[in-house]
Amino acid sequence: MIAAPEIPTDFTLLQESETHFSSDTDFEDIEGKNQKQGKGKTCKKGKKGPAEKGKSGNGGGKPGGPNRMNGHHQQNGVENMMLFEVVKMGKSAMQSVVDDWIESYKHDRDIALLDLINFFIQCSGCKGVVTAEMFRHMQNSEIIRKMTEEFDEDSGDYPLTMAGPQWKKFKSSFCEFIGVLVRQCQYSIIYDEYMMDTVISLLTGLSDSQVRAFRHTSTLAAMKLMTALVNVALNLSINMDNTQRQYEAERNKIIGKRANDRLELLLQKRKELQENQDEIENMMNAIFKGVFVHRYRDAIAEIRAICIEEIGIWMKMYSDAFLNDSYLKYVGWTMHDKQGEVRLKCLTALQGLYYNKELNSKLELFTSRFKDRIVSMTLDKEYDVAVQAIKLLTLVLQSSEEVLTAEDCENVYHLVYSAHRPVAVAAGEFLYKKLFSRRDAEDDGILKRRGRQSPNANLVKTLVFFFLESELHEHAAYLVDSMWDCATDLLKDWECMSSLLLEEPLNGEEPLTDRQESALIEIMLCTIRQAAECHPPVGRGTGKRVLTAKEKKTQLDDRTKITELFAVALPQLLAKYSVDAEKVTNLLQLPQYFDLEIYTTGRLEKHLDALLRQIRDIVEKHTDIDVLEACSKTYHALCNEEFTIFNRVDIARSQLIDELADKFNRLLEDFLQEGEEPDEDDAYQVLSTLKRITAFHNAHDLSRWDLFGCNYKLLKTGIENGDMPEQIVIHALQCTHYVILWQLAKVTESSSTKEDLLRLKKQMRVFCQICQHYLTNVNTAVKEQAFTILCDVLMIFSHQIMTGGRDMLEPLVYTPDSSLQSELLSFILDHVFIDQDDDNNSADGQQDDEASKIEALHKRRNLLAAFCKLIVYTVVEMNTAADIFKQYMKYYNDYGDIIKETMSKTRQIDKIQCAKTLILSLQQLFNEMIQENGYNFDRSSPTFSGIKELARRFALTFGLDQLKTREAIAMLHKDGIEFAFKEPNPQGESHPPLNLAFLDILSEFSSKLLRQDKRTVYVYLEKFMTFQMSLRREDVWLPLMSYRNSLLAGGDDDTMSVISGISSRGSTVRNKKTKPATGKRKVPEAEESSSSESVWLNREQSMHTPVMMQTPQLTSTILREPKRLRPDENYMGVYPLQPEHHQPTLDYKQQEEAARQQQERAMNYVKLRSNLQHTIRRGTSLMEDDEEPIVEDVMMSSEGRIEDLNEGMDFDTMDIDLPPSKNRRERTELKPDFFDPASIMDESVLGVSMF
Repeated sequence: MIAAPEIPTDFTLLQESETHFSSDTDFEDIEGKNQKQGKGKTCKKGKKGPAEKGKSGNGGGKPGGPNRMNGHHQQNGVENMMLFEVVKMGKSAMQSVVDDWIESYKHDRDIALLDLINFFIQCSGCKGVVTAEMFRHMQNSEIIRKMTEEFDEDSGDYPLTMAGPQWKKFKSSFCEFIGVLVRQCQYSIIYDEYMMDTVISLLTGLSDSQVRAFRHTSTLAAMKLMTALVNVALNLSINMDNTQRQYEAERNKIIGKRANDRLELLLQKRKELQENQDEIENMMNAIFKGVFVHRYRDAIAEIRAICIEEIGIWMKMYSDAFLNDSYLKYVGWTMHDKQGEVRLKCLTALQGLYYNKELNSKLELFTSRFKDRIVSMTLDKEYDVAVQAIKLLTLVLQSSEEVLTAEDCENVYHLVYSAHRPVAVAAGEFLYKKLFSRRDAEDDGILKRRGRQSPNANLVKTLVFFFLESELHEHAAYLVDSMWDCATDLLKDWECMSSLLLEEPLNGEEPLTDRQESALIEIMLCTIRQAAECHPPVGRGTGKRVLTAKEKKTQLDDRTKITELFAVALPQLLAKYSVDAEKVTNLLQLPQYFDLEIYTTGRLEKHLDALLRQIRDIVEKHTDIDVLEACSKTYHALCNEEFTIFNRVDIARSQLIDELADKFNRLLEDFLQEGEEPDEDDAYQVLSTLKRITAFHNAHDLSRWDLFGCNYKLLKTGIENGDMPEQIVIHALQCTHYVILWQLAKVTESSSTKEDLLRLKKQMRVFCQICQHYLTNVNTAVKEQAFTILCDVLMIFSHQIMTGGRDMLEPLVYTPDSSLQSELLSFILDHVFIDQDDDNNSADGQQDDEASKIEALHKRRNLLAAFCKLIVYTVVEMNTAADIFKQYMKYYNDYGDIIKETMSKTRQIDKIQCAKTLILSLQQLFNEMIQENGYNFDRSSPTFSGIKELARRFALTFGLDQLKTREAIAMLHKDGIEFAFKEPNPQGESHPPLNLAFLDILSEFSSKLLRQDKRTVYVYLEKFMTFQMSLRREDVWLPLMSYRNSLLAGGDDDTMSVISGISSRGSTVRNKKTKPATGKRKVPEAEESSSSESVWLNREQSMHTPVMMQTPQLTSTILREPKRLRPDENYMGVYPLQPEHHQPTLDYKQQEEAARQQQERAMNYVKLRSNLQHTIRRGTSLMEDDEEPIVEDVMMSSEGRIEDLNEGMDFDTMDIDLPPSKNRRERTELKPDFFDPASIMDESVLGVSMF
C-alpha cells in the first residue's frame, strides 16, 4: 500500500485558481459532477509568482479579499474569533466550525488555507502570524524559520502542555477538529491536490523543527490527520468491494436482463474510487515517511508516545493494510524505550490487536519475536507498564495457550504476591484464566451440586496446590486478595471448603494431606477476613476507603452467610483438629468475623455452647502462646455486652479463669516451699498455668483475682535464689506488667480513690525495681524482657500521663534515677551494638541462617527503638544519647535510620542540648581513641579519620538553614574549643594541649557558622591561645592552624547576614551574581537581636573565661566592604566582643600585627593543603541523605558551601525546548539533530525489577 513515491516536503500550488465544488456530503458522485480540477498538473516547487497566488476566487485584486484582513474575518467592522480561539473554548459544535471553514475555502481557498496555517502556528504557542504576503512569496521552510524567530522565549509552555481549566480540553478539541475536517472534506476537497498538499507540507516541515512546541503540536496534528485518512481509506476500500460485487452481479446476469448503462456507471465509479484510493495512499505515504519514521524516535517521550499510540489505531482500524510486520516492528522496537510512558503506549496498542482473535494469525511472527520482551516487562520498574504487560499476556493466553511456555507463566504467577495491588490483581486474573477458567464437560451436569461434589471442589484443590508449590506460605492473604476480583464465586464457596475438611473423600478421590489441610484452612480464613473487612491486606492498600451502599450490603450478606455456616461447622472443625496447634490457631480467629446476633435469632445457642466447650478443651490441651492468645481473643470477641449471648460466654470465661487462678496459687505454694528442690514437673505445671493466665490477662481484666501478689512472690524468690527457670520469669514479668496496665486503665476511667492511686504507685515502683534487678540476670532472654517492659512502664508513667486533663494522675509520674538510666544504657551498648557473630552465641542452638540473623537484627532494632523513644520524650537525660549517636557510622546499615530520626526529634526539642550531645559523642570517641593509642596517635589513622567523617555526617544533619541552627552550632564550637584546651600539656606551654587534635574534628562544623559567628568563635578561640601558640609552625600545631583557617575561610566572599537570610528565604531562585549593596542600613527586628544574645551570652556571664558581653544593636553584614577581615569600628557582630578594660601598649599591638602577618604567610601552605583535601574529599565522596531536603534561598558564604548544596540535590538534566542563543537568526541555523536512537532505546529497562 505504501509503495507510492514519496511526495516532496514543499508542494506546488495549482496554477488554476478557480475550482468549482459540489456538495461535500454526497458520496454517490457517479455522474462525475465533482470533477477534480487540474488533476496531475502539478509542477516542481519554486517561488510562487504573484499571478499564481493573486487569482484566488475573488479575482485576486486584494491580498485578503473582501471582508478579510490578515486572515481574519471582518463583518461590519467586528472581528470574528479565529479557529484557534474557537477550538480553545471547545464549546461550539466542531462540525459547524468545520462547515464554516469549508464554505470559506470554497469562496477563497488561499485565504481559508492561510487561516488553517495560522491555526496550526497558534496551536503551537507561537505569537507570530503568517500574512498573505508571506504565504504568496515564501516557501514553507522560510515561513517556519520566520515563525521560529517570533516564538515566545519567556516560557517553555505551549497549549498542549499548559495547565489550567481553559487548556484542559484543548488537546481533545484540537484532535477532534482535525478528524472532523478530514471527514467533512473526504468526498472532494482532499482530492483537489491543494489543501492536503499544503497542510501535509506545513506539518512535515514543523515536525522537523528544533522548537519542541512546533515539533510536538505538528506531530500530533499529522498523526491525527493520518488516522482520519486511514478511516477514509478504509471507507474507500469498503466501497470498492461493494462496487466490485455490484459489477460482478450485474455482469453475471443474462444478456437480456443486463443493464449496460449501469455496468458503465459502476466501472466509472470503481475507477474513480481507485484514483481516490491512490491519492489517499500517497498522502498517507507522505505523512508516514515524512513525520512518523522520524518522530517515533524523537528525543521527547510525549512525541514518541503519540506516534506509537496512533500506529496502534491504524493497525486495529485497517488491519488489512497496516497489520503486518513492516509496521509492527516499530511497536516492537519501541518496547525497549527508556521512558515508561512510551512503553505503556506500546502495550496498550498491542492489547487492542490481541483482543480481536481474528487478527491472531497476523500476529504470530511478532509474538514469537517479541514475546520474551513482553514477559520481561511484567517486572518493569514502572508499575503501570507492568500491569499492562500482564494484561497483554492474558490476552495472548486467551488467543493461544501454546504460545506461552510454562516458564513464561511462572514468571507471571509469582506476581500475585506483589505489594503493588494493581500488579497483583492483573497477575491473579492471568492465573485464574490459566488454571481455573477451564471447566470439564462432565462438570456441566453437576453445576447445582454443593459441598464436596460441587464443581468448585477441584478448583479449590488447585488453589491449595498452587499455594503450596509457590513456597510462600505466609502470604495466603495476598494470594486471596489478588484473585478476589476475578474469582469471587470460587473464593466465597465456604461450604465447599468446609466440606473438603469435614467430609470423607468420595470413592477414588485422594484425601487431602495434613499440609494441604493446613493450607486450605489458612486460605479459608483469609477469604472470610477479606469478605468481612472489605479491604486488602496490610501493604496492599493506601488506607480504608468508604464503602458504597452496594458493597455494604454485600458485606452484611457475607457476614450472615459466614455466621450461619461456621456457627455449626466451627465446633466440628475444632473437635477434629484440636491437637494441631497451627490449624486450631487459624480456626479460632473465625468468630471475630461473626454476626453474633444470629446466635440468638437463628436459635444456635447449642452450637455456641459446643464452641465454648471446644475452646475450653483447647486451653487445657495446649501451652503454645499463639493458640492461647487465639482462645483469649475469641472469648473477647464473644464477650460483647451488646448481644444477649454475653452472660452465657461470661460465665464460661469466669469459670475457666477461676480454675486457672486456683490451680496457679496451689502450684505456687508447693513450688516455693522452703527447703525443697522443685522438680521439673512442678516447674512445667507452674509455667503452663502461668502461660494460660498471661495470655488471658492480655485481653481480659483479671484484677479481681489479685494476681500481683503471687507474681511478685515468684519474681522475688527468683531474685533471691537465682535459679528460677527463665520462661517462668519471662511470663511472670509479662503477667505483672498486664496487672499494672489494667490497674492504670481502671483508675483512669473511673473515679478512683487516693488509696487506689497510692496502691498502684507502690506496685509500679516495686515492679520497676524488680525489672531493674533482672537487667543483670545471666539469661539474655530474661534481660531483654525486663528491658522491654521497663521501657514501656517508664514511657507510660512519664510526665505524658497527665496530658489530656488527667492531672489527678500526677502521683503516678515516675522519673528514673541516674542508676536506672545508666543500666538501661549499658544494656543497649552490650546487647544492641554488637556484631552479628557475637549475637549468635545467644541463639540457644538456633541454626545460623539468614532467617535467624534477620530475626535477631529485628529484635535488636526494637530494643534500640524502645530506648530512643525514652530519649525523644525526655524520660531519660538527652546526654545519654551521646553513646547512641557515636555508633552512627559503625552501625549505619543496621540502625542508621533509628539514630538519625532520634537526632531529628531531639533537635526539635532542644537544638542547643542536641548540639552539646553531638559534640559529647565525638569527645567520647576521641577519648576512647586516646586511651587505646595514646596522645601521640597518627592523625591519618582510620580511627581518627572515622571520627572526622562522623563529624561531617553530623554537620550535614543541620541542614541548609543556618539561621535556625546558629545558636546550636555556636554552642557546639564553644564546647569543642573548651575540650581541646581542657588538658594542658605536662611538658609546658611550648607543647600543644593534649586534646588539641580535636580541633581538626571540630573544623568539620565551621561551614555551618555564619560569617559574624565565625569571627566571634575566632575571638573566643584566641582567648585560649597564648602568644607563643600563634607563632608555632610544627606539625603538632596543624589542627590549631587548620581550625583557625576554617574560621577565616570565606571572609572575603561571604555576604550572608541575619537580614539577608531572612529576606531571601521566601524565594526559590538563586541568582548567580550577587547584587551590589545599596548602602542603606537595615534595622533588624527585636526578636533577632534577642535571639542572638540568648543562650550562649547568658551562660557566658557565669564563666571564668570572659568572651561575650551584652550585644549592642545588630546591623547587617552586607553593608561592609568585602575585603575586610577584621571588624571595623562600625561593625557589631551577632555576638558581642568584650571590650578590653586594659588597653595594651602600641608596641605590643605592632608586634602582634607583625606576628599575625608572618603567621598568615607561613600558613599559606597549610591553607592550600587544607583546601585541597577538602575539595578532593567533597569531589570523591557521595553526599549522604542526611542533608535536610529544604532548598532555602540563602546567599552562600563560600564555594565549599555551594558544593555542599549541590551534593545534596540530584537535579536531572532538563530538555531545553528552545536553543540557548538569544540571536534568533542564529537559532534557525542550528542543525535539527534531536534524534539519537541509542539514547532512547535502551535494553537497561529489561533488567530492572520492581521488587
